[in-house]
Amino acid sequence: MRRSILITGANGQLGNCLRDLAADFQDQYNFYYTDVAELDICDVSQIESFVQEHPVDIIINAAAYTAVDKAEDDQEAAYRINRDAVRNLAEVAKRHHLFLVHISTDYVFDGHTNSPYKEDDTPRPCSVYGSSKLAGEEAMRESGCRGVIIRTSWLYSEYGRNFVKTMLQLGKERESLSVVYDQLGAPTYAGDLAHAILALCEQADTIPGVETLHYSNEGSISWFEFAKTALEMAGISCAVRPILTSEYPTKAERPPFSLFNLGKIKNKYGVKAPYWRDSLRLIVNKLSE
Repeated sequence: MRRSILITGANGQLGNCLRDLAADFQDQYNFYYTDVAELDICDVSQIESFVQEHPVDIIINAAAYTAVDKAEDDQEAAYRINRDAVRNLAEVAKRHHLFLVHISTDYVFDGHTNSPYKEDDTPRPCSVYGSSKLAGEEAMRESGCRGVIIRTSWLYSEYGRNFVKTMLQLGKERESLSVVYDQLGAPTYAGDLAHAILALCEQADTIPGVETLHYSNEGSISWFEFAKTALEMAGISCAVRPILTSEYPTKAERPPFSLFNLGKIKNKYGVKAPYWRDSLRLIVNKLSE
Protein backbone atom coordinates (compact mmCIF):
# COMPACT_ATOMS: atom_id res chain seq x y z
CA MET A 1 0.00 0.00 0.00
CA ARG A 2 1.34 3.42 -1.00
CA ARG A 3 1.93 5.65 2.03
CA SER A 4 1.94 9.44 2.22
CA ILE A 5 4.83 11.41 3.71
CA LEU A 6 4.62 15.02 4.88
CA ILE A 7 8.00 16.76 4.68
CA THR A 8 8.46 19.98 6.64
CA GLY A 9 11.34 22.33 5.89
CA ALA A 10 11.24 21.07 2.31
CA ASN A 11 13.21 24.03 0.93
CA GLY A 12 16.32 23.27 3.00
CA GLN A 13 19.28 21.02 2.23
CA LEU A 14 17.69 17.80 3.45
CA GLY A 15 14.27 18.71 2.06
CA ASN A 16 15.71 19.25 -1.41
CA CYS A 17 17.63 15.98 -1.26
CA LEU A 18 14.42 14.19 -0.30
CA ARG A 19 12.75 15.77 -3.34
CA ASP A 20 15.53 14.39 -5.52
CA LEU A 21 14.84 10.86 -4.25
CA ALA A 22 11.07 11.02 -4.79
CA ALA A 23 11.20 9.49 -8.28
CA ASP A 24 12.98 6.41 -6.89
CA PHE A 25 10.26 5.89 -4.28
CA GLN A 26 7.13 6.90 -6.21
CA ASP A 27 5.71 3.37 -6.05
CA GLN A 28 6.00 3.39 -2.25
CA TYR A 29 5.27 6.97 -1.19
CA ASN A 30 3.29 10.04 -2.05
CA PHE A 31 5.11 13.17 -0.85
CA TYR A 32 3.76 16.47 0.45
CA TYR A 33 6.49 19.15 0.45
CA THR A 34 5.92 22.06 2.79
CA ASP A 35 7.95 24.92 4.16
CA VAL A 36 6.85 27.74 6.44
CA ALA A 37 4.84 29.44 3.66
CA GLU A 38 2.68 26.33 3.23
CA LEU A 39 2.70 25.04 6.80
CA ASP A 40 3.81 26.87 9.94
CA ILE A 41 4.73 24.04 12.31
CA CYS A 42 4.91 26.52 15.20
CA ASP A 43 1.10 26.65 14.91
CA VAL A 44 -0.30 23.29 16.04
CA SER A 45 -3.72 24.07 14.54
CA GLN A 46 -2.15 24.32 11.07
CA ILE A 47 -0.54 20.89 11.46
CA GLU A 48 -3.82 19.45 12.71
CA SER A 49 -5.71 20.89 9.76
CA PHE A 50 -3.13 19.60 7.28
CA VAL A 51 -3.26 16.00 8.46
CA GLN A 52 -7.05 16.09 8.54
CA GLU A 53 -7.16 17.34 4.95
CA HIS A 54 -4.42 15.05 3.59
CA PRO A 55 -3.88 11.29 4.03
CA VAL A 56 -0.58 11.53 5.94
CA ASP A 57 1.10 8.40 7.36
CA ILE A 58 4.61 9.67 8.08
CA ILE A 59 6.04 13.09 8.95
CA ILE A 60 9.68 13.91 8.23
CA ASN A 61 10.65 17.06 10.11
CA ALA A 62 13.50 18.62 8.15
CA ALA A 63 12.76 22.09 9.55
CA ALA A 64 15.09 23.62 12.13
CA TYR A 65 16.64 26.80 13.45
CA THR A 66 20.28 26.20 12.49
CA ALA A 67 21.96 29.62 12.92
CA VAL A 68 24.26 28.42 15.69
CA ASP A 69 25.83 31.75 16.65
CA LYS A 70 22.69 33.82 16.12
CA ALA A 71 20.81 31.51 18.48
CA GLU A 72 22.88 32.79 21.40
CA ASP A 73 21.05 36.13 21.09
CA ASP A 74 17.80 34.77 19.64
CA GLN A 75 16.93 32.06 22.14
CA GLU A 76 13.19 32.53 21.81
CA ALA A 77 13.19 31.79 18.07
CA ALA A 78 15.58 28.84 18.46
CA TYR A 79 13.38 27.18 21.09
CA ARG A 80 10.17 28.00 19.21
CA ILE A 81 11.35 26.11 16.13
CA ASN A 82 13.63 23.47 17.64
CA ARG A 83 11.49 22.56 20.67
CA ASP A 84 7.94 23.90 20.48
CA ALA A 85 7.36 23.04 16.82
CA VAL A 86 8.68 19.52 17.43
CA ARG A 87 6.25 19.16 20.33
CA ASN A 88 3.42 20.26 18.03
CA LEU A 89 4.36 17.69 15.38
CA ALA A 90 4.75 14.94 17.97
CA GLU A 91 1.38 15.65 19.58
CA VAL A 92 -0.39 15.54 16.22
CA ALA A 93 1.54 12.38 15.28
CA LYS A 94 0.44 10.76 18.54
CA ARG A 95 -3.19 11.79 18.09
CA HIS A 96 -3.41 10.50 14.52
CA HIS A 97 -1.10 7.46 14.89
CA LEU A 98 1.52 8.85 12.51
CA PHE A 99 5.22 7.97 12.39
CA LEU A 100 7.50 10.97 13.03
CA VAL A 101 11.10 11.29 11.83
CA HIS A 102 12.91 14.18 13.51
CA ILE A 103 16.44 15.36 12.73
CA SER A 104 18.70 16.35 15.63
CA THR A 105 22.38 17.18 15.93
CA ASP A 106 25.83 16.37 17.32
CA TYR A 107 25.55 19.69 19.20
CA VAL A 108 23.53 17.95 21.94
CA PHE A 109 26.98 16.78 23.16
CA ASP A 110 29.78 18.98 24.50
CA GLY A 111 32.51 17.07 22.63
CA HIS A 112 34.71 16.53 25.69
CA THR A 113 35.43 12.86 25.05
CA ASN A 114 37.69 10.82 22.81
CA SER A 115 35.42 7.94 21.80
CA PRO A 116 32.56 8.06 19.27
CA TYR A 117 29.24 8.97 20.86
CA LYS A 118 26.62 6.25 21.27
CA GLU A 119 22.91 6.98 21.38
CA ASP A 120 22.64 6.36 25.13
CA ASP A 121 25.54 8.65 26.07
CA THR A 122 24.43 11.56 28.26
CA PRO A 123 23.86 14.77 26.27
CA ARG A 124 25.59 17.92 27.51
CA PRO A 125 24.97 20.75 25.05
CA CYS A 126 27.31 23.74 25.23
CA SER A 127 25.27 26.22 23.18
CA VAL A 128 21.74 27.58 22.92
CA TYR A 129 21.38 25.81 19.59
CA GLY A 130 22.40 22.46 21.11
CA SER A 131 20.16 22.99 24.15
CA SER A 132 17.17 23.85 21.96
CA LYS A 133 17.70 20.75 19.81
CA LEU A 134 17.96 18.56 22.91
CA ALA A 135 14.73 20.11 24.22
CA GLY A 136 13.08 19.12 20.93
CA GLU A 137 14.24 15.53 21.37
CA GLU A 138 12.83 15.46 24.89
CA ALA A 139 9.51 16.92 23.75
CA MET A 140 9.16 14.19 21.14
CA ARG A 141 9.98 11.42 23.60
CA GLU A 142 7.52 12.80 26.16
CA SER A 143 4.69 12.98 23.60
CA GLY A 144 4.19 9.23 23.41
CA CYS A 145 4.30 9.22 19.60
CA ARG A 146 6.14 6.65 17.48
CA GLY A 147 9.17 7.56 15.41
CA VAL A 148 12.91 8.09 15.20
CA ILE A 149 15.23 10.87 16.24
CA ILE A 150 18.25 10.93 13.95
CA ARG A 151 21.24 12.87 15.20
CA THR A 152 23.53 13.93 12.40
CA SER A 153 26.62 16.12 11.97
CA TRP A 154 28.31 18.57 9.59
CA LEU A 155 25.51 18.49 7.02
CA TYR A 156 26.31 19.66 3.50
CA SER A 157 24.90 19.30 -0.02
CA GLU A 158 24.64 21.01 -3.39
CA TYR A 159 21.77 23.07 -1.94
CA GLY A 160 21.56 26.12 0.31
CA ARG A 161 24.42 27.48 2.39
CA ASN A 162 26.92 25.05 3.87
CA PHE A 163 30.60 24.60 4.63
CA VAL A 164 31.58 22.91 1.37
CA LYS A 165 29.93 25.51 -0.86
CA THR A 166 31.41 28.33 1.22
CA MET A 167 34.93 26.88 1.03
CA LEU A 168 34.72 26.38 -2.74
CA GLN A 169 33.46 29.92 -3.23
CA LEU A 170 36.08 31.51 -0.95
CA GLY A 171 38.77 29.33 -2.48
CA LYS A 172 38.09 30.93 -5.86
CA GLU A 173 38.22 34.43 -4.38
CA ARG A 174 41.23 34.21 -2.03
CA GLU A 175 44.81 33.02 -2.13
CA SER A 176 44.58 31.35 1.29
CA LEU A 177 42.05 30.26 3.91
CA SER A 178 42.43 29.56 7.64
CA VAL A 179 40.35 26.64 8.96
CA VAL A 180 40.26 25.07 12.43
CA TYR A 181 41.98 21.71 12.78
CA ASP A 182 41.22 20.90 16.44
CA GLN A 183 37.50 20.12 15.94
CA LEU A 184 37.01 16.50 14.85
CA GLY A 185 33.90 14.81 13.51
CA ALA A 186 32.33 13.39 10.37
CA PRO A 187 30.58 15.24 7.55
CA THR A 188 27.19 14.07 6.33
CA TYR A 189 25.99 14.47 2.77
CA ALA A 190 22.29 15.36 2.98
CA GLY A 191 21.53 12.98 0.11
CA ASP A 192 22.93 10.06 2.12
CA LEU A 193 20.87 11.14 5.12
CA ALA A 194 17.76 11.30 2.90
CA HIS A 195 18.39 7.70 1.80
CA ALA A 196 18.81 6.65 5.43
CA ILE A 197 15.53 8.32 6.42
CA LEU A 198 13.52 6.60 3.70
CA ALA A 199 15.15 3.26 4.59
CA LEU A 200 13.93 3.75 8.16
CA CYS A 201 10.45 4.76 6.95
CA GLU A 202 10.22 1.35 5.28
CA GLN A 203 10.70 -0.19 8.74
CA ALA A 204 8.31 2.17 10.56
CA ASP A 205 5.91 -0.61 11.56
CA THR A 206 8.68 -2.39 13.51
CA ILE A 207 9.49 0.60 15.73
CA PRO A 208 7.10 0.73 18.72
CA GLY A 209 8.22 3.93 20.47
CA VAL A 210 10.80 6.64 19.83
CA GLU A 211 14.16 5.31 18.66
CA THR A 212 17.26 7.50 18.81
CA LEU A 213 19.87 6.87 16.11
CA HIS A 214 23.18 8.37 15.04
CA TYR A 215 23.98 8.88 11.36
CA SER A 216 26.84 10.49 9.44
CA ASN A 217 29.18 9.46 6.68
CA GLU A 218 31.94 7.03 7.64
CA GLY A 219 35.32 8.35 8.71
CA SER A 220 36.79 11.02 10.97
CA ILE A 221 38.32 14.34 9.91
CA SER A 222 38.86 17.92 11.01
CA TRP A 223 37.28 20.98 9.40
CA PHE A 224 40.75 21.78 8.04
CA GLU A 225 41.03 18.40 6.31
CA PHE A 226 37.47 18.74 5.02
CA ALA A 227 38.15 22.13 3.44
CA LYS A 228 41.55 21.11 2.03
CA THR A 229 40.14 17.97 0.42
CA ALA A 230 37.15 19.78 -1.10
CA LEU A 231 39.41 22.39 -2.70
CA GLU A 232 41.81 19.74 -4.01
CA MET A 233 38.94 17.75 -5.53
CA ALA A 234 37.64 20.90 -7.23
CA GLY A 235 41.09 21.73 -8.59
CA ILE A 236 41.15 25.08 -6.79
CA SER A 237 44.68 26.23 -5.94
CA CYS A 238 44.01 27.98 -2.66
CA ALA A 239 46.32 27.41 0.33
CA VAL A 240 44.58 26.16 3.49
CA ARG A 241 46.19 27.01 6.82
CA PRO A 242 45.32 25.02 9.96
CA ILE A 243 44.44 27.12 13.01
CA LEU A 244 43.23 26.49 16.55
CA THR A 245 39.63 27.09 17.55
CA SER A 246 40.93 29.80 19.90
CA GLU A 247 42.23 31.68 16.84
CA TYR A 248 38.74 31.77 15.33
CA PRO A 249 36.41 32.84 18.17
CA THR A 250 32.65 32.40 17.70
CA LYS A 251 29.73 33.44 19.85
CA ALA A 252 28.57 29.84 20.36
CA GLU A 253 30.88 27.12 21.63
CA ARG A 254 31.41 24.18 19.27
CA PRO A 255 31.99 20.58 20.39
CA PRO A 256 35.67 19.77 19.73
CA PHE A 257 34.84 16.08 19.15
CA SER A 258 31.53 15.01 17.68
CA LEU A 259 32.16 11.66 16.04
CA PHE A 260 29.25 9.21 16.16
CA ASN A 261 29.23 5.47 16.72
CA LEU A 262 27.13 4.23 13.76
CA GLY A 263 26.79 0.65 14.94
CA LYS A 264 23.12 0.82 15.90
CA ILE A 265 21.71 2.26 12.66
CA LYS A 266 23.89 -0.03 10.52
CA ASN A 267 23.51 -3.29 12.44
CA LYS A 268 19.93 -3.03 13.72
CA TYR A 269 18.36 -1.35 10.69
CA GLY A 270 20.76 -2.20 7.87
CA VAL A 271 21.27 1.45 6.90
CA LYS A 272 24.40 2.18 4.86
CA ALA A 273 26.78 5.06 5.56
CA PRO A 274 29.06 5.89 2.61
CA TYR A 275 32.65 7.00 3.24
CA TRP A 276 32.88 10.79 3.56
CA ARG A 277 35.42 11.18 0.76
CA ASP A 278 33.21 9.33 -1.76
CA SER A 279 30.18 11.50 -1.02
CA LEU A 280 32.25 14.69 -1.03
CA ARG A 281 33.68 13.86 -4.46
CA LEU A 282 30.15 13.34 -5.77
CA ILE A 283 29.05 16.80 -4.63
CA VAL A 284 32.21 18.60 -5.68
CA ASN A 285 31.75 17.13 -9.15
CA LYS A 286 28.12 18.30 -9.21
CA LEU A 287 29.06 21.81 -8.10
CA SER A 288 31.87 21.95 -10.66
CA GLU A 289 29.62 21.10 -13.63
